[in-house]
Amino acid sequence: MAERLVMSVIVTLACVVTAASKPQQAVSVPPACPATIGETSPIAPAAFFGSSSAHWNGNLYVGALWTDGTIIFRPGGPGFVYPDGSLGMKIAWYRANGLHGALRIEGKRLDAPGPPLRSRIPHGYGNTGFQATEVIFPAEGCWQVTGTVSRTSVTFVTRVVRVQRRTPK
Repeated sequence: MAERLVMSVIVTLACVVTAASKPQQAVSVPPACPATIGETSPIAPAAFFGSSSAHWNGNLYVGALWTDGTIIFRPGGPGFVYPDGSLGMKIAWYRANGLHGALRIEGKRLDAPGPPLRSRIPHGYGNTGFQATEVIFPAEGCWQVTGTVSRTSVTFVTRVVRVQRRTPK
């Protein structure tokens, strides 16, 4: 019993020392979220950026998914933080095996009420193969994102977290 108490104190002190040595950051972590974890797709990396961590349903693929299912927005990192606080991230899609048509993206927050996500889908990629996009999350949280081309769709779930640096007091 005494050994457990001593070990518990040592672990607690180690955590405090480790936390104190790291730069101060405010992190808001969404509650449990059934995030989608990607796997290697059969699409060649030269044709599909993100093919090594993709998710698909039939002939529509979404790639470059995050290894633990969490998109982290931090100063100097990937993504965009807009003046209204929304968070934008580039996300790659691929229409395979003759799937043709314009991509539509819809999404909703799963862990709390909120507005739907927005997306930007640039023209110029044609109506088959690779399609770059930007998915814009109105807030942090657990988000379900669905891409649709014609009658084919693929859905993934991701955590969205924003890390902010605190200013020294």
